[in-house]
Amino acid sequence: MLMPESILASIIAAAATLSASLLQLRFSLAQNSAARALAAGGRRKGNRLLFIAIFLMLGAAGVGGFALSQWLNENERAAQSALEHELQARIDDIGRTASQLENTRTGERADIEMGVLRRLGSDGIVVTARVAPCRPSVVLAPGRDTANPAPAVCTEVEGNSVTLCATIPANATITEVQLFSRFADTDGPWNTSRALPGQESGQARFAEKYAENPDGPGNKQVCQGFTHWSVERARIARMVVRYSL
Repeated sequence: MLMPESILASIIAAAATLSASLLQLRFSLAQNSAARALAAGGRRKGNRLLFIAIFLMLGAAGVGGFALSQWLNENERAAQSALEHELQARIDDIGRTASQLENTRTGERADIEMGVLRRLGSDGIVVTARVAPCRPSVVLAPGRDTANPAPAVCTEVEGNSVTLCATIPANATITEVQLFSRFADTDGPWNTSRALPGQESGQARFAEKYAENPDGPGNKQVCQGFTHWSVERARIARMVVRYSL
């Protein structure tokens, strides 16, 4: 770092004063040596000059020391300022790098989530429900007494109803809704128990159309009604919703 002009001038002035004082001191010593034979008044004058020279030397040394101290302090402050600027630049770089990493992670997470949602839409969202047998009230047939009631039956209106709902993204486009129904104690592949909307099958029926309803921010529900009015066996209703994004 270059030394400021004011401090440089002070150091030069102090050096010049010190040099002049040394020359003056040497000259005074020479005069004192030549005039040792003079009277006591001459000795006092020589001693006075010696004290003045020493005083000037001390003053010059003080000025030079002060100037040097100021220069060193300014150098230290400049070095500290440069270090602070460098540290701040490093912190800014770290902040930018962290922000870039966060943006990258956010983008990657969004891509992963979108891939998962698309795969779920292709595979289909599956919803099932078990529907218990219908339990109607006993109705007496004409000509029968209470000891011989008519067989218990249910009508569709009296049957047990459920609503199957699948949650999908709000911006998804429904590509297919598959419906299945079978007795609860039946095994085998679901493909053999396919049902059509609005069509009766074994005293059971799905609604003719599904409904789409909002389900909070970013989602919606696809719902299908199902009614079962058999008094003998329970049924399993199954719905598969496929969509695209």
